[in-house]
Amino acid sequence: MAGGVRVIMALCCGVLLLPCGFAARLPAEKEKLAELQARFDKESNAVHKAKLLTRLSAAQFEETRRLEKVGDFNSVGLLWEKFRDNARATLEGLKKQVHDAERHVGGYRELEIGLREGIRELEQTMLLAPPEYRPPLDIVRGDLSAMDDEVLRLLFPRRTIDVPAQAPASEKQP
Repeated sequence: MAGGVRVIMALCCGVLLLPCGFAARLPAEKEKLAELQARFDKESNAVHKAKLLTRLSAAQFEETRRLEKVGDFNSVGLLWEKFRDNARATLEGLKKQVHDAERHVGGYRELEIGLREGIRELEQTMLLAPPEYRPPLDIVRGDLSAMDDEVLRLLFPRRTIDVPAQAPASEKQP
């Protein structure tokens, strides 16, 4: 009997909480790309800008997928360049405002996650893009990878020191 009551209570709580979770996602989905871009451009706090970049990039990726389906790869390329420029502006802002990334990881962590996701999405775009559109996308990918490496070096300075690789000791053959 007690097990049945628990199941009923769990179902009731789930049904009551479902609209709350659904309502929480609606505003983020309804925000338009232009509105998010305007908010991003106006934001002066670099950490807030990094958090806003996450939402902006999700909207950009969605728009990119829509444009890919239509076959408008000129606009896709422009969106990826805008993503790169937004990520670069965020990184520059973080370097100016947050001097010790190892101790104050907030914005750097969001930026690194966003860059990783962006690189994955861009690689998917490059697979779908016609050959004549791939070279500019490859340049953007290189820029994003370089920024990702820089963020990782800032976050983990002691672990990412460039140490020359040593050749393995050769084994003596009898």
